[in-house]
This record gives sequence, structure tokens and C-alpha cells, in this order.
Amino acid sequence: MRLTRRGWVAVAVVLAAAAMSWRFGPRALNAVVVPLLVVLLAGAVVVARAERPRVTRRPLAEGFIGEERTVSVAIETNGAVAATVSDTVGDGLSAITAPHAETTLDGEATFAYDLRLEARGRHRVGPLSIVVSDVVGLVERRFEYEETATVLVYPRVRALDGGPAVDRRTLASVADRRTREEFDHLRTYQRGDPMADVHWKSAAKRPDEDLVVTEYTDDDAVGAVTIAADCPTDREDGADEMASAAASVATALLEQGATVGLVTPDATQPPGTGRAHHRDLLGLLAVAEPGELPEEERRDADVVVRTESTGTTITVDGREIPFDRLFGTDRSDRMGDDGPVDPDPGNRSGVSV
Repeated sequence: MRLTRRGWVAVAVVLAAAAMSWRFGPRALNAVVVPLLVVLLAGAVVVARAERPRVTRRPLAEGFIGEERTVSVAIETNGAVAATVSDTVGDGLSAITAPHAETTLDGEATFAYDLRLEARGRHRVGPLSIVVSDVVGLVERRFEYEETATVLVYPRVRALDGGPAVDRRTLASVADRRTREEFDHLRTYQRGDPMADVHWKSAAKRPDEDLVVTEYTDDDAVGAVTIAADCPTDREDGADEMASAAASVATALLEQGATVGLVTPDATQPPGTGRAHHRDLLGLLAVAEPGELPEEERRDADVVVRTESTGTTITVDGREIPFDRLFGTDRSDRMGDDGPVDPDPGNRSGVSV
């Protein structure tokens, strides 16, 4: 508990009034000093009796760079008390509305403000402090809270549809391998089967019989596409660019129905499909650090994303494609005005950011 600046002014007035009373008589003391002393004493009693407010933070949902989130803290007190509530906004975030407020806490209250996600990574909000004071604002008492909340910010995801057609076909060919390479068995042709699946060699050998089509295995663990991403550079934004490139490639391949796994210098995500898996990939890339993968891991990968001092390249079957060439002149993120959009219209693959 301590005096506020206003409280010290009141003390100065009391001392000045006491000096005047010594020179001009006790009436000056009675007129000024006594009321101020009563207010100071009452304020000290009120603040001393104030119990520590109970604070509960609400979790923050993960999101993409540029999105906004509302920080909400529930505060509970046993009685009415004047207070100033202040929160701490960590690096990678920026407050849109003020993260502090002067208010009166009475029973259950909610302190809230808005912030913007500015950078990839896992960022902290908090700690919180509450300064309780008397009604006049002469005496205050500070309560500190160590509890914090974290928000995970995904890397930028680019739409890889603005580059040359040959580059897009090269990347798309990776997603087609699972359905074209993992043979299971032959069966009789049925109406509606794709003509691309007809086994023409068998048809040529048996011209008088029904056509047969090729069935491919449904095992997602077979023929999965592995993306290896590394950043052997100390460039300041190197890891961010690597994460953005890997996230964009993974999203594009998942849209096309591929089973995608990811390897980075500090983590591995097994192959999978679907929305939950997509978010797992984005979450891994949100916190990926710069580093270099062993040569054998890059060699075994279907797609290699590599960020060096000269830029970022996507390597497929030995062919290097500059990352910025894949999304052409459209440098916008795969997000709408109200947040991330579904990268798979019609939900063909069940993937969504």
C-alpha cells in the first residue's frame, strides 16, 4: 500500500496548513488539515481491507498474421472498489484498443481489449496487474498476477496459382503420385469410372470381354508426400519465409487430396489428411526455427523447401522452382476480410485453414 501522487499532494497541503496554523492560529488547522486527515485515514482503511481480486483469463484462439483477437479477463471481487486494470502485450502482437482501463470493480466484471496478430510464432499476453485505490484516489495497493495466455500465430499461406503453368504442374504432380503409383487390383469397369483408370493393356488382350479398371490402395500411409523444410541461414526473416513456403506447399497438396507429412530441423509431423492435420502442420511451422536438415532427409523427401541468403526454392524431382515465382504478382495471403478462407471450395479434401 502506498500514497498516490494525489495523496502526496494532500500530505503536502496538510503540512502547509499545519505550518500556517502555527503562525496564524489553530483555525487554519481545523479548516484544512482535519478533513484531509480524515479522508487520508479513510482511504488507507478502505484500501487495506480490500481483498485480492480473483482473475480468470479466457484462452485465445490461434490465427493468422493480420487477424484480430479479443483478450478477455474475468475479475471477481467481494465488494465495490475503484481500480486500474493493466495488461501486458508481448512481442509479435499489437494492441488495437488500450490494454488498460480505470473502472469500478463490483462483484463479477470483465476486462477486455482487442489486439492484432503481427508475427508468426507463439506469443504471450500478460501478466496482469490491478491497482486498487480509494474513491478519492489518495491511497493505492497493487496486485500482480503471474498467469498469462498464449496465442499461436500461423505463418503466411500463399495461393500458389499465379506462376507459370509448368511450375504448377510440377508441384501438382507430387499429389498425383499416390493415386497413380499404389496399385491394388483390377476390377470390371462400371458406369461412371474415369476412363483414365481403364487398364488398356488388359483390354487389348481381351477385346471380347468387358473393360477392366485399376483400383488403387486406400491406405493413406502408403505413397504419402513428405515435405522437408530447412533454413541454413542467419537471415533475419529466413525462418519466416521458410515457414510460409512450406505452409503454402502443404496447403496446396492437401487441397489436391494428398497425404502430407513434414520434416523441419526441430520437429516432424507424420503424414496425414484433413483439417486437424492441416492445423497441426501450420502449428509446427508457426514455431519452426532456422537450421539445416541432414542430407539424407532432404534426399528422401518428395518436396524440399529451402531458404538461403539468396531466397527460397521449392525442389521437386531435382527441379528447383523459386518460391516467389509460384504465387506470381499476387502477394496476398489466403485469407478473406473476415479471416482465413477454406482453401478447398466444396470441401473436397476436408482441409481448412
